[in-house]
Amino acid sequence: MNFTSPAITVAFVFAFAAAPPPAVAQGKAEAAASKTLDWQQCSALRGDSVARLQCFDRWAAQQARPNAPGTAVRPSPQASAPVLITMTAPEVHNCKNPRFSELSRYWELEAGSDCGTFGIRGYQPISLSWIGSDSVNTQPTSPSPEHSATSALSFKTSELRIGLSVRTKIAQGLLTQNEPFKRDSIWFAYSQKSNWQLFSGDLSRPFRTTDHEPELIYIYPLEAPLPWGWQLRYAGLSVNHQSNGQPLPLSRSWNRTVLMAGMEKNQEFYVFGKLWYRMPEVAQADDNPDISDLIGRAELTGYWNVNPDHTLGVTLRHSLRANSNGSVRLEWLRKLGDSGFVGNNSGLRLHTQLFSGYGDSLIDYNRRRTVLSVGLSLVDW
Repeated sequence: MNFTSPAITVAFVFAFAAAPPPAVAQGKAEAAASKTLDWQQCSALRGDSVARLQCFDRWAAQQARPNAPGTAVRPSPQASAPVLITMTAPEVHNCKNPRFSELSRYWELEAGSDCGTFGIRGYQPISLSWIGSDSVNTQPTSPSPEHSATSALSFKTSELRIGLSVRTKIAQGLLTQNEPFKRDSIWFAYSQKSNWQLFSGDLSRPFRTTDHEPELIYIYPLEAPLPWGWQLRYAGLSVNHQSNGQPLPLSRSWNRTVLMAGMEKNQEFYVFGKLWYRMPEVAQADDNPDISDLIGRAELTGYWNVNPDHTLGVTLRHSLRANSNGSVRLEWLRKLGDSGFVGNNSGLRLHTQLFSGYGDSLIDYNRRRTVLSVGLSLVDW
C-alpha cells in the first residue's frame, strides 16, 4: 500500500479521564450542541470525558441527517453511555469512510475505520508497468559458493513488471480491549513482483525473476502530537521473508524482523519509517551474505498529496554503514477515472517511478541499477 489517495483527516481517539459531576457534564455538552458542530469542537473537550462523548454523539447524528445551521440535535437516550462505535449507521465500521484520516483507514486504527477480520485488502500497489534500465543482470553472482551463474543470457534492458499484493487482518483488539475507540491488529500480507522479458523473443520471453514476500504484521494505534502539526499514528512490528524461489545457483533469500512507524500531517503529508534486523543464517545456507550492506537496514518513505489527483513520493534506503549503500526511489501518481462515489475515490493511478541503487529485485541485490518505470497501479482498494 501506498498511501496515495487523498482523504479528509478525522481522528477519533478518545482519552477517558475521571468523569465530572453530571450537571457540569450536561452543561458543557449542551453548550457544544447549541450550534452546528464540527469534530474539532468535540475533540477540544479533553478534560471532560462525558461532555466529550456526548458532543461526538451529537456530531455523528448531524452527519447522518443534515440539520439547518444553528439547529441542535437531540441526543439519543444512550448518549451518556460509553459505546464502541464512532459512526452512526450505515457508516459504522467503514475503512473507506473519508471522514477518517488516510492512515486510520489504511490500518483500520479506530472503531469507525474498522472493516473486521479476514477481508481481502490491497497492500502494496497492484501494478503493470514497462521498465527500462541502464543495465540488466545477464549473469547473476553472489559471494556464496555455487551461487553464481556459469553462463550469461542475452536479456533485454526493457521488460514488463507485474506487481501483486494483498493482505488480510487475522486478529484485532489484543492490547486495546480497554480502549473502545482504538484497534490494534495483526495482518498477514503477501506480495509478488515479476520481471517479464516480453521483448526477448529469441529467449521465448521468460520471466527473468519473481520475488515472493509473505509477511506477518502487528500494528498498534497511536495519537502522539509532534512538532509542526504532525501526528504519530501507529507503531508496528513485522516478520518478513523474501525469496525468489529459484534453485542454485540463482537462489536468493533473507528473513527480517522489522520495526515500523507512521505519521501524518492533515491530508497532505505522510511519512513512514522502517528499521530491520536480518535474522542470521548459517554460512552454508546463506544465499547472499552481504545483502544488508547493499540493499540496506533502514527505509524512510514520504508522500505528498499535491492535490486530489496528484501524489509525489520518495523512498530512501540506507545500509547504516560507512559505505553508504542503499537506494532512492522517486514516484509520481496521477489519479485516473472516477469510482462513482463521493470524493472520486478511484484507486487507479498512472504510476511513474525512477529507482537508482541496489535491490531493484533480489537477483539484483548486488548490482547497482537505474530503472525507469511507467505503468498503471491499483491502490487503496
